[in-house]
Amino acid sequence: MATYEVEPIATVIGGHTRVQDDYQGGVESIIRLDDAFPLETLQGIEEFSHLTVTWHFHLARPEDVQLHARSPRGNPIWPATGTFVHRNHRRPNQLAISYPRLLKTDGRDLVVTDLDAVDGTPVLDIAPYFTQMGPRGPVHQPAWPAEMLATYWLDVSERP
Repeated sequence: MATYEVEPIATVIGGHTRVQDDYQGGVESIIRLDDAFPLETLQGIEEFSHLTVTWHFHLARPEDVQLHARSPRGNPIWPATGTFVHRNHRRPNQLAISYPRLLKTDGRDLVVTDLDAVDGTPVLDIAPYFTQMGPRGPVHQPAWPAEMLATYWLDVSERP
């Protein structure tokens, strides 16, 4: 199998300070572009409301990967599903994609909210979110993701 070496292009500054499953909403953070990239690589990005951000679960360990079916969050009321049906750090490459709202730009800093990465997270790619590149046709899924994520995007201030 081929391997690929990827270098981070930016780092998450501030925002969430620890990994948690829920209450990810309402937290501002900065995606700071590395100095190796000219500022013009961000030219025009402020015209978009949302970004597509690919990042690495840098606090995960290789031994966290689980290549077997299991119930999401270990909850037996949800069906056991395979590794590639989960959206967590237990997948082989330990990558995530998020769609934060872009609040403003300030030089190399993209100020965002609703980014579910923690302070210090390496960002592998940034792109504006294009509605036309989202899902085509009707979207369907089983009931368990909505149940599992019912409090995921609640404002962090509502955390019990």
